[in-house]
Amino acid sequence: MSDDHGAVRVTPPIRDWLTRVALPGRRVVGVRALTGGYSNDNLAVTTDAGTDFVLRRYRRTNACAVEAALAARLAGIVPVAEVVAADPTGSSAGEPVLLSRFMQGRPIGEVLRGAGDDATTELGRSVGLTLARLGSVSFESPGFFTDGTLEPGPAGVEPVSGLGEFVDRCLRQGNADGQLTDAEQRALRRFAEQAAPALTGLQGSRRLVHADFNPKNLLAATRDGQWRVTAVLDWEFAFSSSPLFDVGNMLRDPRPPGFAAAFTDGFRDGGGELPEDWRRLSQALDLYSLADLLTRPADHRYFRRSVTRIRALLRAD
Repeated sequence: MSDDHGAVRVTPPIRDWLTRVALPGRRVVGVRALTGGYSNDNLAVTTDAGTDFVLRRYRRTNACAVEAALAARLAGIVPVAEVVAADPTGSSAGEPVLLSRFMQGRPIGEVLRGAGDDATTELGRSVGLTLARLGSVSFESPGFFTDGTLEPGPAGVEPVSGLGEFVDRCLRQGNADGQLTDAEQRALRRFAEQAAPALTGLQGSRRLVHADFNPKNLLAATRDGQWRVTAVLDWEFAFSSSPLFDVGNMLRDPRPPGFAAAFTDGFRDGGGELPEDWRRLSQALDLYSLADLLTRPADHRYFRRSVTRIRALLRAD
């Protein structure tokens, strides 16, 4: 429930958890809505000490334990919000919640809209370096995280395989009919089938993938006169595989001139590896996300963006 100023009321169990467990000795004096995603709600929580935190509530998949574990694992490697408290099962707060420190900075997409050439280059390079550091974290095998152990699974799964089948399933089970023509759907299936064989060379990759690595989930600020990434947000989709998933996501949409080159330079300088055909491979891997977005409601903004991007991909192909 919200008022005209964006303030919201949290449930009594959550408020009790905040003041008794997460922030003992502190009084919550303000709660307001932040931009949320498809899978969660984010609330800014202000205490009587003037300190701001972010309360995350999971509306769909409960990734609370995974996000808390990743925050601890990534401390000192990439800028992530420190987790203050978490209730992954909801046993105390009444639902799964995670409380983290509020991170300073502006969304990179917002900065880029008004950035000059120097700022665009600085941001691109910093984003590339950040992604390289993120990808320096490795796991025992490829796969997906289901709990705080961060053990990828299920056994034998390979995130880069089965692209054709995945795209076909999303088209059949999603809301593409009436949005993509029959010819466009056939072309998309053909694109996925033709791209799939090249992805076999990426099998066995077991690096950390953010899986939603784009300007809306990155904050930046000026440090020593240059733009730098100050936070990487929203880790609920993270898994273990190839960093090219994140490369494709970052370069999915057109970026200001100079950004892409600075991004790839920063990624390489930070230790990231880009094979000769990295652009084609990263576009193919990004199709997993684009196809998945087709399963969302047809009036959802990310569904509409996916349709637009798929059409651009098919035109270029």
